[in-house]
This record gives sequence, C-alpha cells and structure tokens, in this order.
Amino acid sequence: MTLVKFNADKNNNQRGLVPSINHVFDSIFTDSFFAGREVTLVPAVNISETADQYQIELAAPGLRKEDFKVNLERKLLSIVVQKEQSNEHDNKNYSRREFSYNSFTRSFTLPDSADEHHIQAKYNDGILLIQIPKKEEAKMTSRQISIG
Repeated sequence: MTLVKFNADKNNNQRGLVPSINHVFDSIFTDSFFAGREVTLVPAVNISETADQYQIELAAPGLRKEDFKVNLERKLLSIVVQKEQSNEHDNKNYSRREFSYNSFTRSFTLPDSADEHHIQAKYNDGILLIQIPKKEEAKMTSRQISIG
C-alpha cells in the first residue's frame, strides 16, 4: 500500500501534491511578501578580484554620496545607509502624511591580503564603488617555470 501525502491549506481544505496556481500566488503575495510592509531590501553587490585589488560594486540608485558611511573595523568593512524621506505638502489640507526610511547595512570580511590603509570609495550613477588594493606580497606574480 502506498501512502499519499495531502497538505491542508489555511482553511483546512485538503489539496493534493500539486498546489493550485491560486494558492501559490496567494502564499507569495499575502503570507510573506507584503505582510506588514516588513520587506527588507538589500542592494545587490558585485565582488571581483584582479591581480592588484578587490572591488566591490553596490547598486544603490537614488542616494547621494552623503547618505553612505563606509567603516572598517578589524577586517570588517561595513557600508551603512540611513536616509529619511518625508512626503509632506504644507500648502495642502491633508489627512495623511507618509514618512519613508531607507536603511541598510552590508558587511564584508576582508581577506588578510587586503591593504586596509589604502581603500578608496566613490559613488557615481547609482553605483558605490569600493576599491581595496592588495598588499605587495599578496599580489599575483607570474613567472615561467622551466621543465627539467
């Protein structure tokens, strides 16, 4: 005899192994995605390495360079943004005001080969670019090895 699992949905209705399309969309949009507007958006990053440096690119459009704080503490590089926006109209009679707070923190542990004293950061066209040079002894060197 084979046992077949059935799962109960929110209303304790039985459904088979394959959930209905409506249930999938309901669970995405009501259960976790928009519940209480608690969605935390963290900007995407690209991390690359060349022979001379590490590079972090953080996509954060709509911000100013003054909105960023880049800190280094014990090999932990932290990027912090806390920006308050208010949508107020003083010349209108309104019954609702909305405040928006954009904040996030991204942290990266630097490798031992990173030169902590010469890190540079710049913000241009919505991209925060952080360049972390490598220590001289850690830079990749290439040489020809003779075969004996």
